[in-house]
Amino acid sequence: MPAEKEPAAHLDPESGGASRTVAGLRERVRHAVRTRAWRFRLFGLLAVQAGVAASLAWFVGYQFLDNPAPVLAPTTAVGIVAASMGSRLRRTVELLVGVILGLAVGDALMPLFGIGAWQTGVVVVLAIIVAVLLKGGGSLLTQAGGTAVLIATLEPPVRDLSVPRFVDAAVGGLVGLAVGLLLVPIHPQRTVQRLAEPVLDPAIAALHDLAAALRRRDLGGTEQSLNALRTLGARMTALDEGLAAAQEVVRLAPLRWRERRSLARYTQAIHHLERSLYGCRAVARRLTKALREDEPIPAEFAAAIDLLATSVQTLRRTTTPGRADPQEARRQILTAVELIGQAQGESAPDPTRPHTHRLGYSGMVAAGEFRTAAHDLLIASGLDTTTAAAQVRQTADRDGWDWPERGARP
Repeated sequence: MPAEKEPAAHLDPESGGASRTVAGLRERVRHAVRTRAWRFRLFGLLAVQAGVAASLAWFVGYQFLDNPAPVLAPTTAVGIVAASMGSRLRRTVELLVGVILGLAVGDALMPLFGIGAWQTGVVVVLAIIVAVLLKGGGSLLTQAGGTAVLIATLEPPVRDLSVPRFVDAAVGGLVGLAVGLLLVPIHPQRTVQRLAEPVLDPAIAALHDLAAALRRRDLGGTEQSLNALRTLGARMTALDEGLAAAQEVVRLAPLRWRERRSLARYTQAIHHLERSLYGCRAVARRLTKALREDEPIPAEFAAAIDLLATSVQTLRRTTTPGRADPQEARRQILTAVELIGQAQGESAPDPTRPHTHRLGYSGMVAAGEFRTAAHDLLIASGLDTTTAAAQVRQTADRDGWDWPERGARP
């Protein structure tokens, strides 16, 4: 029997390694599928909007403007639809102003210099310089340069075609705006929820990983968690742009007017949730420094971070339609605050003696940042600022600790 067990023991490491490789491959495939599905759910409607807008813009330009080749109309319409994750009205104005600048510069210079390589370069440079002097954004700069290229390469050096091209662009902008806001508007809250997924999922995972690394006193693990939280900045920017687009839709699209109030509450929750995540990043940075300087970090701190991550997940579920009770999330947040008080120190039996500190300097700063993050999460759950601050303070005072008043972040 021992002779038979020896080969099996010898093969275990290889079979275990192969199993881990297969499991890792499956997880990567599942992640790729989930990512593609998320992108399709988020941007699938944009494809429909772009197709409808391009078709309508071409039809209007061809049938009603007597333009046999209305190039700018569908191009501008698609550009407006592509701006759905930001302010469509601002993007429309920028596109049209860019067209005007490109037409004006190209129409003024091409009859003088003719068509050629250096002429095209000069026209584009001058058009973009004018756009910069007007303090235009990226859309205005791009459209001014692109229109100048069209004028310099496709249009003969005469003025007759400039006005029709501007009308084409104006029609395309209006059609794109109408399709995106009136005919096929996005679902505001659903779109924002989908944009929040790539922010909340990694944030929750990073906080759990941070808690696990603190229990092991693993400096490399805390640094990885900190880096994971730092990489969320670009995704939060996309989320903010989605919120701006959703607010524009409920303000201008009649089909979405009834969702104004619910989106306003959801927007407030998202903003304070983002602020809380920035606070969690500050906590991770301070705790990483505490480990680097070999400061003590009690087990209660790791438990509090785990519980705060769980509260984010709970709060996320309460924001979905049909689940409006945030009491469980609030209980988890306040319990996490209580754990921070226990991690920070214990009251001495003799009132004349100072508290027994269990954290170093960086740990104490992290505790304050944690309470601020908890305060923002309570506001995200629907509490007003005063009530949220009072509940955090009352919970912290149970352990006899006073914490300084923290002003709201700008």
